[in-house]
Amino acid sequence: MTTPPRRPRPLRAGDLVALCAPSSGVEPELFPRLERAIAALQARGLRVREGQTLRREYKQCSAPAAERAAELQALLLDPEVAAVMPPWGGERAIELLPLLDFEALAAAEPKWFSGFSDLSTLQLPLALRAGWMSLHGPNLMELGAEALDETTAAIWPTLFQGDPLLQCASKLWQSQGPDWRTEPGAGRNLSEPTRWRRLDGGTEALLLRGRLIGGCLDTISRLAGTAYGDLRGWAQQPGIGPHLLFLENCEMAPCELLRALWSLRLHGCFEGAAGVLIGRHAPSAVTAPERLSHEEAVREALSDLSLPVLIDADIGHAPPQLSLIQGEWAALHWAPDRLELRQGSAI
Repeated sequence: MTTPPRRPRPLRAGDLVALCAPSSGVEPELFPRLERAIAALQARGLRVREGQTLRREYKQCSAPAAERAAELQALLLDPEVAAVMPPWGGERAIELLPLLDFEALAAAEPKWFSGFSDLSTLQLPLALRAGWMSLHGPNLMELGAEALDETTAAIWPTLFQGDPLLQCASKLWQSQGPDWRTEPGAGRNLSEPTRWRRLDGGTEALLLRGRLIGGCLDTISRLAGTAYGDLRGWAQQPGIGPHLLFLENCEMAPCELLRALWSLRLHGCFEGAAGVLIGRHAPSAVTAPERLSHEEAVREALSDLSLPVLIDADIGHAPPQLSLIQGEWAALHWAPDRLELRQGSAI
């Protein structure tokens, strides 16, 4: 029987943070950026332990699946470790799922597991099968900037504070980022105005309440209908309540995006939802008028749902992005000129 997700305790100075790469590791040319990110953790009073997979990369992953799974499992169950922070996502986290002991994790105290992209392949089952809340937000490598924008910097109160947590929409977003190989301390190139919108084009204010759950559509759409992505079954369990589904696209072309969204629909993932949040799409080539665009793909797949859908949200691969706690209660207030998100058990 599924139990409501449990939130890890807030971090405090002196806590140990373990760094490992359950998907992609860090190649030598990006070590300067990694060192800056580690220094940012240490500046917050945290101790850092590096795992064996962190500084490795071969064939789009850091190590064989068995090695990655064993290291991640050990760190998640280590009582000395307060948080596990991979450098970023990648491509092959799905290989770890049958190798992880979710029953052991369900019996253990939760700890922070943070990041996004391919890491949501692990975060979703952690919530659904082990009852762990985790942080879908900036990756470790993003923390190596000389200065963080306000939206990215919200990761710190999310990790270190208890309730309440309040975030607002970003003012600007990045369409083209710097090269960390040549600029290891670079921050975001924020240039495009942020504008969360209703998919139906409406301007009436919305208040959405539910448990945040979701992630990268490229990966979690492959989990739908499996034991690791049974959102429909999870949402129907006592104590879960309505969910607020957040989704973002990394690399899918419009028709693949449409198929991914329809896969979630066919598996009942939207049933009982309080609303849907769709992240901004990373910039792509201009679509010819006679061909489907990314926004049109979302509209074709979701416009007839009987629930609110917001698009161009601060979620995913067109940064900056909000720090969302997977499995936590949230209240989202939207109006054409403002966005506020509150997270916490008192919502």
